[in-house]
Amino acid sequence: MKAEKFKSPFKGRSLLNWIDWTPEEINQILDYAFLVKKQSHKGEVHQRFLGKTIALIFEKRSTRTRSSFETAFGEEGGHPVFMSTDDIQLGEKESVKDTARVLGRMFSAIEFRGFKQKHVEELAEYSGIPVINGLTDDFHPTQVLADIMTLKEHFGHLKGLTLCFCGDGRNNMARSLMLICSKVGINFSVFAPKELSPDEEIIKICTPFAKQSDAKITISNEISVVKNADALYTDVWVSMGEEALKEERCKLLQPYQVNKELMAATGKADTIFLHCLPAVKEQEVTEEVFESDASKVWDEAENRKHTIKAIMLALV
Repeated sequence: MKAEKFKSPFKGRSLLNWIDWTPEEINQILDYAFLVKKQSHKGEVHQRFLGKTIALIFEKRSTRTRSSFETAFGEEGGHPVFMSTDDIQLGEKESVKDTARVLGRMFSAIEFRGFKQKHVEELAEYSGIPVINGLTDDFHPTQVLADIMTLKEHFGHLKGLTLCFCGDGRNNMARSLMLICSKVGINFSVFAPKELSPDEEIIKICTPFAKQSDAKITISNEISVVKNADALYTDVWVSMGEEALKEERCKLLQPYQVNKELMAATGKADTIFLHCLPAVKEQEVTEEVFESDASKVWDEAENRKHTIKAIMLALV
């Protein structure tokens, strides 16, 4: 039995973040995602990963990322192998470099979800096979592809839309959204306290991309920054590894909660709400907004699977 062919110009590449990807390349993978979603909803069965294997390395727990990678790879005939920190010696007894060289001899690709961006970069450098960043403290590229897929699905286009991130502007979601929005021409704003504004490094990276795509990047602690936003986006206030800061962080971010008043402050009746999940309701978002018709979080969650399948088909 032979695996079905899937033509892609990106075979062998890794996805560590979207910095080195052109807007055209990002849109091409987005097109793949719409294709596989259509095929899935029609009940089509394909075997495009037949005979392939992927190592799924998880330092951080996940529902959507693990489910998406395992189901997307497995239903296409491939064999995913889950590896937690209890299963391998990554960066402890065995260096990341040595782990990469071992896995590169045994697998077709690697997914890494963990803390350090340098670890996913080392895996890509030394494994010799495609590596996909399933989340690090710096970037979450697979999530933001699902986010812009959801925006395009809902509005019919991307260029000229305005997405506003509300909350901790330094986290991996805010950074990754700024990056992909600046690439594809989505105006990106951040509504965050000054103490949690995006770092200068990511702004410096994204500014030339935004200039090229005619997107605007705006950062403010004033509520007026949400005006005219087509989508409000938020994430948990306390990320994994920062649990000790919960009380301080919640107090600081309370004015940036996405609630009915903040949605109304956009001045648009059709503004949608997005969240990468899991959500802590009544902290970063009220139950009222989360369960409202404006909330597209379940479409967004489903799109994780289709975009991750598209990424794997493109690279592996």
